Order: sequence, then C-alpha cells, then structure tokens
Amino acid sequence: MFRNIISAVVTNCSNLVHISLQTGTKHYIGPFELIGKIWQPEPPYTEDMPRLDCPNFYYDQEDILFDEVARRGGTVTWCVHRPSVIFGFSPRSVFNTVCSLCVYAAICRKEGLTLRWPGSLASWDEFCNAADADLIAEQHIWAAVDPMAKNEAFNCCNGDIYKWKQLWPILAECFGLEWTGYMGEENRFKVSEAMVGKEAVWAEIVKENGLIETQLCEVANWWLVDMVVNEHGANWKLLDSMNKSKEHGFLGFRNTLKSFKAWIDKTMDYKIVP
Repeated sequence: MFRNIISAVVTNCSNLVHISLQTGTKHYIGPFELIGKIWQPEPPYTEDMPRLDCPNFYYDQEDILFDEVARRGGTVTWCVHRPSVIFGFSPRSVFNTVCSLCVYAAICRKEGLTLRWPGSLASWDEFCNAADADLIAEQHIWAAVDPMAKNEAFNCCNGDIYKWKQLWPILAECFGLEWTGYMGEENRFKVSEAMVGKEAVWAEIVKENGLIETQLCEVANWWLVDMVVNEHGANWKLLDSMNKSKEHGFLGFRNTLKSFKAWIDKTMDYKIVP
C-alpha cells in the first residue's frame, strides 16, 4: 500500500519537496511477535544502530521511500521519525494505550473495584520513555522545513524517563479510584481475561454518562495493555536517545507525567470516557 501511494505521489506531484515517514521503536526491538525471541541492541537506542536480522515492515517502508526519492534525483528530501510508545488522543485507533487504560479504569469504577496493577514487577519498576503525540507532530514539521534535518532518521520521545509506578496513581486519581501497585507474581492477571464479557457494562457506562456512542472493542485494546504491563522491562525496553535530534536543532520536549494526565483529560473532555 505504501509503495503504491508513494510511487503515485512522487511521479505525479511536481511540487513535492519532502516526504515524512513515521515508524517507531520496533525498528530497534523488532515486531511484537519476535520480541524476546531475537537479539536486541542495548538501550538507549540510537539512529545509527544496524537493522535487526529479521523481517520488519519498517525496514521495507524505509527502502521503498529511499528508492522512490532516488528516482527524483535528489529534488525530494525525506525524514524518518521513530517515536516510542505514543501518548495521545486517537479514539478508535488500534494502539491507543491511554484510551485503553481509561476504559479499564472506567469499568473498575463502575463495578466498584480497586484499580489493580495487573502486570509484572519489571514493567512496574523499570524506566521507560514515551512520545507525546503533539511533540511528534512538532518534530515532523521541524524536519520538513529545517535544512539541518533533511534526509535523516530521528528518534522521537519526550526527553525524560518515567516508571509505570508513577503513572498508575495519576490514572487512579483521574477516575477517583483506590489503587494497588505490584502485589507479587501470584496476583498478576491479564486484563484481556478480566475484561471478557464487559461489553454490556461499557454500554451502560456510555448511556449513563452521555458519552460518544462506541463499542468496547473500538476504544480498548486489551492485548496492547497486557503487552505494556507485562512485557516491558522483562523482554524489551523503551529507552531512546534524543541526542541526534537535539544536535540537529530540535529541542522540543514534554513532561511525561503531565502529558499522560493531559491526554486522559482530553479523552474525558471529548466524552470518550466518563
């Protein structure tokens, strides 16, 4: 699909000057299904690290981009952006960590439950970094207009680090919930299993709070939540270096704790969650 689109655009748009491709940290750790099964470089990840010896559609997209740009003989520039886990507002998108966690918290509140941390100690206590959606947009714009950014790949993260043990109380406070952190291996559980059959509960939440009409499967991806709270720290780490980006002139940053709360607030303001 990307090849068809990019070949048509490059061939027929004579005024085209720049192409921006967004991939992500899986450039360094591999596809989800191979995480923990293949060699991964030690973080922090830098843009000059070699590609992994495994199939990765991010590499295919880059190669398509490079081939098509070469056909224009250098008249079109490019940039590749590799954000970490994204915190943003994108209802109904497949990989929306913030929205999925908000839905989980809303269901806990509806059922009078404590907001329990479901995952591993490693995920709870390991350092991680994230990318604010607005920051990613700022980097895209910068790379499109600043000569120092042309024909380069850049990581994109907020520039700080956090632990989920810092974010969990923020989520609980936003929904007025009591919470528990990591309580031992025997108390771990999969959110995907705990949320089985909750479609009717979500429908009640939507109706009672006058929310935008959504199905549970449209606003929550439990597989993604399980991946984040169980695999991070144990089988993969999200620690990207922003040095190259800063050295080329992009100095944008975000406070991840404030970013996390801001996107929860926006999800509430737009009546996706109560």
